Amino acid sequence: MKRESEGVLVLDAGGAPVFACGLGRDELVARSLGRLWHNRDRVPLKRLVTLTELERPLTVAAIPSPEAVCFLVFALPEGDELSEFIAAVDAAPDILRHFVTDPYKAIVVVDTSARITYMSPVHEKFFGLKHGESFGRPVTSVIENTKLQEVVATGKGQVAQLQEMNGVTRVVSRLPVFDRGGRVVAAIGQVMFKGPEAMRALTGELAQVKQELAFYRRELSGLRNRSYGLDQIIGRSDAVRRLKEDILRVAPLDVPVLLTGESGTGKEMVAHAIHMLSPRSDKPLVLVNSAALPPNLVESELFGYEAGAFTGADRKGRKGKFEAADSGTLFLDEIGDMPLDMQVKMLRVLQDGQFERLGGDRARQSDFRLISASNRDFKSMIASASFRLDLFYRISTVTLRLPALRERLEDIPELVEAFLEAFALRHGAPRKSISESAIRFLQSSAWPGNIRQLQHAVERAAIFCDGRTLSAADFEDLEGTDKIPGWRPAREPDRPKADMRETRERVESEMIVEAMRRTGGNKKRVAEELGISRSYLYKRLSMLDEEEPGGVD
Repeated sequence: MKRESEGVLVLDAGGAPVFACGLGRDELVARSLGRLWHNRDRVPLKRLVTLTELERPLTVAAIPSPEAVCFLVFALPEGDELSEFIAAVDAAPDILRHFVTDPYKAIVVVDTSARITYMSPVHEKFFGLKHGESFGRPVTSVIENTKLQEVVATGKGQVAQLQEMNGVTRVVSRLPVFDRGGRVVAAIGQVMFKGPEAMRALTGELAQVKQELAFYRRELSGLRNRSYGLDQIIGRSDAVRRLKEDILRVAPLDVPVLLTGESGTGKEMVAHAIHMLSPRSDKPLVLVNSAALPPNLVESELFGYEAGAFTGADRKGRKGKFEAADSGTLFLDEIGDMPLDMQVKMLRVLQDGQFERLGGDRARQSDFRLISASNRDFKSMIASASFRLDLFYRISTVTLRLPALRERLEDIPELVEAFLEAFALRHGAPRKSISESAIRFLQSSAWPGNIRQLQHAVERAAIFCDGRTLSAADFEDLEGTDKIPGWRPAREPDRPKADMRETRERVESEMIVEAMRRTGGNKKRVAEELGISRSYLYKRLSMLDEEEPGGVD
């Protein structure tokens, strides 16, 4: 005989049985439940109880009323969750009604034949159906692009799928429903309905999340490749190699760094490299151009200000650069242009990290690493009292000098290739190349504007060059610029530009040959006398050897 696992027992107000089935007919079960009902005034009847004094434990859900009580009885290992829910929760019917009528979670239920057995009223309205009109119809004939028939056939759910219905794309979930034997008995389709405004807001939030994800992926990539900052410093010359070695030495040390050098030598790029290779690389790098700040706004930009500190101030106040750089790095570019009164206040911040916002009276603390940069001559500025000596000592624990481009002319080919590659990517244009004669011409210029000037010259030539290869003629606007000392390019107005280039190179070769003979072949002295780098001298000597076997001794 099969052992029963469920039952029902209904007792009237006096405890007499009104109805019984299954486990409810068991005498021991009925006696125990009768005692619970009889003692309800002394011991309040619980909605859900466990009977452990019997041969096997049973779970009982009690549904009382003033005239009677209904006990739902089932064996503990095989308890029916729905019965427990209905018995234990007073608002169970309202909760179930909410699930099937919620306009934000409209549902469709299909049977094992993929025919609709239920559709939420809001769903019927969306499809323009009368109430009950879809019942019994194949789901594919009512809902376009549905896949509920696949779910009941395979028993595999489909969560967060895009589905277009009536010209609107929604996010839906399709889930199979199983009986206790693990057989598919139905499938439920659920869709999220929202108004156009909410959908647009959700789309905007999703776009923002995608942007943030892309940002953090880039940041993670940077953390994985800790040499990223150095990769942006292009060049293999001795000067650049020494600079990179110095950066690697100083970056891990939490000390102030002063970057000196002419304008356009890449001080901001070096600051980025130091920050990326430092223990603070996962924190912000805050950039401040001291020369670009109006004198009346320097203090508020650096220190921040409290609400109402001055006319036009933000009503909520504002953080300054010192606060923004807390735990990160502060890069003060053109610090040599900072006014004297701000130098004094800056010195106080660097001493203990404390400051006050403009218009405030509360001391604030910021822990940042300072990297400064300037193209000014600090020795003469200190002598003329336009820059404080004590501040100079504070910012220059380590000083790195960036070489001018004329000191690293051998890096020009690599720099030009990088500029042409970046220009093509930025503008989606075919990548252009550059001729050897154009490279030699670029290496003959003094470049007072350094790398920045070279980049602008290359990009301008790429714009106006009609061919695929840049020639020396494409840089004709550099004709009026200074040349490396010792260069004397000939100018013959009546001759074509190609002859002028040849004349210039011939004069250059003659000067090199004469200097080599005069110095007895001392290449170091030749480079110093002509004002060119030794690497470029070696290149020109090798070219002379190719032109005249035996060359120059």
